[in-house]
Amino acid sequence: MNSNSVSSRIIVIAIILCLSASTAFAQVTGHHPPESSHPKQCETLTGIDVLQRDQFKQLDGQRVGLITNHTGINRKWISTVQLLNEAKNVQLVALFSPEHGFEGKLDVAKINDARDSDTGLKIYSLYGKTRMPTDEMLNGIDTLVFDIQDIGTRFYTYISTMGNVMKAAAKHDIRVVILDRPNPINGIDVQGPVLDAGSESFVGYHRIAVRHGMTAGELAKMFCAELKLHLDLEIIEMEGWSRSSFFDATGLPWINPSPNMRSLTQALLYPGVGLLETTNLSVGRGTDTPFEIIGAPYIDGVQLARKLNAVGLDGIRFVPIRFTPESSKFKNEQCGGINFIITNRKSFHPLKLGLELAHTLRLMYPDAWETKSLNRLLSHQKTFEALQAGTPVDVIRANYKNDLQDFQSRREQYLIY
Repeated sequence: MNSNSVSSRIIVIAIILCLSASTAFAQVTGHHPPESSHPKQCETLTGIDVLQRDQFKQLDGQRVGLITNHTGINRKWISTVQLLNEAKNVQLVALFSPEHGFEGKLDVAKINDARDSDTGLKIYSLYGKTRMPTDEMLNGIDTLVFDIQDIGTRFYTYISTMGNVMKAAAKHDIRVVILDRPNPINGIDVQGPVLDAGSESFVGYHRIAVRHGMTAGELAKMFCAELKLHLDLEIIEMEGWSRSSFFDATGLPWINPSPNMRSLTQALLYPGVGLLETTNLSVGRGTDTPFEIIGAPYIDGVQLARKLNAVGLDGIRFVPIRFTPESSKFKNEQCGGINFIITNRKSFHPLKLGLELAHTLRLMYPDAWETKSLNRLLSHQKTFEALQAGTPVDVIRANYKNDLQDFQSRREQYLIY
């Protein structure tokens, strides 16, 4: 036997011994190697990919108004605007844009109409003088097509724009087609209080949980049924998407859906951290890492991190920091605060984080932290009052458990995937 064969046998025996030792250690200690952090890749086709593959037959002969922004692209980065404009069997006649504008760059309270330089079409702003398409805007349109990437949180307003478009279409007997896209923070986890009846607004369009676990197409089905809209609605369904998948398992290109939503990590933190941004707290706007940090001039980051780490929330740790926002809340003021480090996104619960943050800030800074506007995005009076009273988070969650279970039952009939 040559030396190479001997060496190979020694290596194989060593590997077997190592594996046996690892198995024995796991059996004794109960500890197992961590699950691979690399998600299994799928080849997801979004609604626009499916529509393009089918040669736009679902829109054959239609005069189309397209509600979209910079996130409306196919797998090859080609915009839905370009694809519909070049489709020989479709006539694209108008464009509509949501909050942050057609290019997704604006972070202002009101956006004016514009004109698309590539197609010459007028872009009607649905975040300006009106948030509902008017009679004039809809003149001559047979079908309204919606193609915008949502991020899975109730108060992210793109789904509110979709709902308003559906209401206007029902009024004018115009067909609506939703080009579906993934819920980037998965379509299984459903968390947080359900919006109080009567509290509906542009940042709380319908009675759904904060983290709703639905796609835009599924929400459109729910809106149509529960708002009793007499509407010709068609969902162009995705192919190859699994409900349990986060966005990085889809194989699709990531485009920041809005100026301060710059990563999948931020999208996952947003349902919890975003709840607090109506208070006198910086959530990182004006920094490079919005929603990955919070702070204020009155906060001691070391003490806050120590208290939150002691709670032992699954899948997240807290690091004390100081930062100075260049814009937005506390512009040019040094803030003490914390950086959120997600250690396991499968076990991380953003709504537990948001509620625990509110609970801890209320106890630590009862006078400095202003909570009068906290319920604007929370939209759940009992939870708001409980946070004001310093009620433990486990009790708060138990109080809205029944409503959350009811929502989960309601949503089942609208799920597509």
